[in-house]
Amino acid sequence: MLIRAGYDIRFDTEAATPLMAMLSLHPSRNKDLTTPHRILTTPQVPIYDYLDSYGNVCSRVTVPAGGLALSCDFTIEDSGAPDHVAVGANQHPIEELPDDVLLYLLGSRYCETDRLLETAWSQFGEVEKGWPLVQAIVDFVHDHVEFGYHHARATRTAWDAYQEQQGVCRDFAHLAITFCRCMNIPARYCTGYLGDIGVPPSDAPMDFSAWFDVFLGGKWHSFDARHNQPRIGRILMARGRDATDTALTTSFGPATLARFEVHTDEVDRP
Repeated sequence: MLIRAGYDIRFDTEAATPLMAMLSLHPSRNKDLTTPHRILTTPQVPIYDYLDSYGNVCSRVTVPAGGLALSCDFTIEDSGAPDHVAVGANQHPIEELPDDVLLYLLGSRYCETDRLLETAWSQFGEVEKGWPLVQAIVDFVHDHVEFGYHHARATRTAWDAYQEQQGVCRDFAHLAITFCRCMNIPARYCTGYLGDIGVPPSDAPMDFSAWFDVFLGGKWHSFDARHNQPRIGRILMARGRDATDTALTTSFGPATLARFEVHTDEVDRP
């Protein structure tokens, strides 16, 4: 299947302001592109990319006084298959985990394993390890947290989401990631496109989405605590320990978000 995706985002500024953006596809999806993927700037200003320590594409640009629009539109090939389910995927003993996976067992800015460790073990300590344990965590978070765009708050952590029982997709991901790490399952945060493909369309404006991966059975698997069902058409942009490592934009000075439009739709082949 083909998916057309992209965005149109504008920042207003009073003075020249450096900005870092993670608005490109993750390199692992580049081979699936059927049209070029380019970030366009209005007005035209220099912009360049580099790879961060997690393998994400980061773009650096200076927003001129007055503001800047960033836009992109591309088409990508997708298998059309829902998220893979591997019920028999086993949980690795910590001593057998690859060195580069151990990082995803540690606490991070939005995932306070120290504050939720006791809660995690009391809630999930008797659940069968591996896939059933992750699914139990996803079920709990899905039922425990109320979703709503009006609940969005940039400072909300996993602990806050657990206490407040409300949030947006990133809060669902942070809480599930934290519980997984508490139960010795490596988990990493993911952000990208997820359109209403294969599900009833939502009345809410399209947005970027957050989900998470866990390391089971020698590979990474995707889970989504907000939707709690295998979905079609995930397009990865960035991944890391939590939203700190995958922020869509970071401005180094005052910048007001003036426009934010995202589109993700299945399209017919030419």
